[in-house]
Amino acid sequence: MNLSAIYHRPESEMAYLYDATTMHIRLRTAKDDIASVQLIAGDPYTLWGNLEFDKFYHAPQAMTKILSTSLYDYWQISISADKRRLAYAFIIQSTDGEQVLLNDKGFGQANPETLDDMNTYFRMPYFQEIDRFKAPEWVKQTVWYQIFPERFANGNPQNDPAGTKPWDSTDHPGRFDFYGGDLQGVLDHLDHLVALGVNGIYFNPIFKAPSNHKYDTEDYYTIDPEFGDDQLFKKLVQAAHERGIRVMLYAVFNHVGDQASQWRDVLENQADSKYADWFHIHEFPATYTPTNDFEFAGDATYDTFAYTPHMPKLNTANSEVQAYLIDIATYWIKKFDIDAWRLDVANEIDHHFWKAFHAATTTLKPDFYILGEIWHNAQAWLNGDELTGIMNYAYTGSILDYFVHNRIDVQTFINQLNDQLMHYRASTNQMMFNALDSHDTPRLKTLVHENMALEKQVLTFTFLQPGVPSIYYGTEYGMTGENDPDDRKPMVWDSKYQDFEFYQFIQKLIAVRRTFSDVLSAGTLQWTHQTDDVIGIRRIGEQEQLLGLFNHGQKNFDLTNYQQQPVIISQLADNNVLRPDEFVVYQF
Repeated sequence: MNLSAIYHRPESEMAYLYDATTMHIRLRTAKDDIASVQLIAGDPYTLWGNLEFDKFYHAPQAMTKILSTSLYDYWQISISADKRRLAYAFIIQSTDGEQVLLNDKGFGQANPETLDDMNTYFRMPYFQEIDRFKAPEWVKQTVWYQIFPERFANGNPQNDPAGTKPWDSTDHPGRFDFYGGDLQGVLDHLDHLVALGVNGIYFNPIFKAPSNHKYDTEDYYTIDPEFGDDQLFKKLVQAAHERGIRVMLYAVFNHVGDQASQWRDVLENQADSKYADWFHIHEFPATYTPTNDFEFAGDATYDTFAYTPHMPKLNTANSEVQAYLIDIATYWIKKFDIDAWRLDVANEIDHHFWKAFHAATTTLKPDFYILGEIWHNAQAWLNGDELTGIMNYAYTGSILDYFVHNRIDVQTFINQLNDQLMHYRASTNQMMFNALDSHDTPRLKTLVHENMALEKQVLTFTFLQPGVPSIYYGTEYGMTGENDPDDRKPMVWDSKYQDFEFYQFIQKLIAVRRTFSDVLSAGTLQWTHQTDDVIGIRRIGEQEQLLGLFNHGQKNFDLTNYQQQPVIISQLADNNVLRPDEFVVYQF
């Protein structure tokens, strides 16, 4: 038995409250090393007051091997406790018959003396509902639609900036081009989103800023006049809510643009500025050596985002900065009733601030969604008192690496996905944001070299995964685009350039996700076929199961064994055969 591979950590993603009365307990062991794991668990006060041990302790319960990687197997069990407190330990048996007990003191033998010693057990001292990670139910049911406001629709030419170009979805935008997209354009096309089936809008920044992308924020309390005003935005949110569509805004609280009033005051007054401690300034004057590329300067005397001197980093440990940012966050909830914040570079801001941010926003809306941009393991932010979910880049990156870029084989692919899933609680995985492309990447159709069968395959695979899916504006009509700025073309509203067959596919895929949202958001996941040609994923809910088969190989796969099962969605030339780049999803 490989004892060094066995791992458990109480009160973490390996032992947590899933709901008010149920704990999920996990154990990691070496791959194919362990034949069985049993959990012994009960009330930690069993032996007090001469209570009978056997009466209050559960018999050993078998744990289930839920997922595996090339190195590890992961076991899990769901368990409740009448008194909402639990002591527990593991009896582990290897494939060669060796048996050990694992408790809070380490490894030992399972005998009456060790089993009766309550002080050696792992503990969940009390099921503290207030500490439980809360997964808002509405998020699980949501399919997001990302809108880059300047490029979605020009609903009011009267607010177009000088030099606005004619709306042309075939154009290749420059970095500084304007096309006049605005919030009126979004309002005008809400029924398009309803018909498509999406029920969440994820906006790129809409606040006052000089650029077309609005990431260089000047004022977080003001909608950019090129997009509209408060009255229009309030009308837009109300109209979206009436249609069952939630609204998520985008903020950058790690830094400000160099045109922000606070930073301008620092540059003018330096150490005497009342905002001097709002930033991380190491030496006055706050300055840097200009270069030919304004995006990079390595000698700034203050902390910045990356090496960009025009993005000075905020000192979120400063109480005034905290109050300022939290007031912004709550202002848009109180005045406009938004449902979520998407937060840029969330990992570069201290945990203390995010705890205060979480408390302030969820006090106003208990089911508020807080989505952070974190590219690495984010468990430290996902304990229930900071973020609700993250941009699931590691997960969707593996999907692209396997299906689109062909960088990894199928076993590496499954290893990577399973490893990511085991980083987090099941309830956390349900909140992850799964996007295959965005304003920062080439569009998916361009990535797959306009192989529409492959694009359908990778989209469907992603829609079957834990987490919530997102569609980048225009994907439904087959828009293309290389990296920024080409991925930000004006939305294709001219029907002669729209791929209506692909629109119908996206419409159906979204309908599948929403129809089977319970099993796809919270159901268990099993991998079935894992060959060089076919990968299978089974999602298992309380009432139903779905099985998706995806052929990303070079050989045909016989579907004869599945002919009696209802097909939910597919890309098949022949119902009896799964050809390369084809897929099928069955209902069981």
